[in-house]
Amino acid sequence: MILLTGSSGFVGSEILNQLTQRAVLPIRTYGRRDSGRLKISQNMTVDHAVGDIGPEVNYANALRGVDVIIHCAALAHMAKSDELSYQNINTLGTIELAKQAQQASAKRFVYISSIGVNGPSTKNIPFSVDSTVHPHNAYAKSKYDAEIGLKKIAAETGLEVVIVRPTLVYGAHAPGNFGSLIKLVKRIPVLPFGLADNKRDFISVKNLADLLITCALHPKAPGHTFLASDGETVSIKDFTNAIAKGLDKKLIQLPIPVSLMRLVARLVRKSAMAEQLLGNLQVDSSNAQEVLGWIPPYTMEQAMASLSENKK
Repeated sequence: MILLTGSSGFVGSEILNQLTQRAVLPIRTYGRRDSGRLKISQNMTVDHAVGDIGPEVNYANALRGVDVIIHCAALAHMAKSDELSYQNINTLGTIELAKQAQQASAKRFVYISSIGVNGPSTKNIPFSVDSTVHPHNAYAKSKYDAEIGLKKIAAETGLEVVIVRPTLVYGAHAPGNFGSLIKLVKRIPVLPFGLADNKRDFISVKNLADLLITCALHPKAPGHTFLASDGETVSIKDFTNAIAKGLDKKLIQLPIPVSLMRLVARLVRKSAMAEQLLGNLQVDSSNAQEVLGWIPPYTMEQAMASLSENKK
């Protein structure tokens, strides 16, 4: 049985969708939202265990009969969240879940970390699994601390741990920065990225879900950390053009100098946001293919096509 935490979230719901389509193992979801028992086919049912993630939570009911955990549930980037909240949920809650999973005879723990563990941006060399880590905020630090704890549990108990650090995840109904870009493209037919030639890697939620399921099932996955991307490096100009195409929207890109956009961002105290749009963030995700034989099943164009299918 596979236990999927955070199944009602953006990434978790896509994993659940793909798991039920494949019907490779029975599925149990875990989280605050109780969707009851969802009948997928004549021979398959997804059940749901209700609970929180935290250092003092008893996961016994959720873990009964579970072989593999895909751990999506986490406290994401929120303005009012402090370092202690991130540590309690993302670090200590994850470690406690893994400890109890091993004690309940689960074999594998697939953990969704963050590319922020490596740092906020790259210069001339893409991040790789061998890069020095540099968690750049409380969220990224909580994810990295969880990675350290999971590796310790794996070394001491033999629990098979797989870590995945995705780049920015995009797709229909995405929250955060991508959701903001979708709203921008929908509302404004003109954007200032005509001269932007930065280099960024992204991953569609469909590709990420496929990779995580592969990590849950592949015999060679344990012990590895995978940096996850579509394998298509694009500029913010290319990326927003792809969003517009996916939405069936016409978009004009004005040739505004990048230096001017950065200056304006500094003046309005939005430098961090400007870096996420205009800076570089490349990853070398080749080890997923080398170890797992995994190739992203969807191109960016194919993944963006779902935006028009789901637009209102």
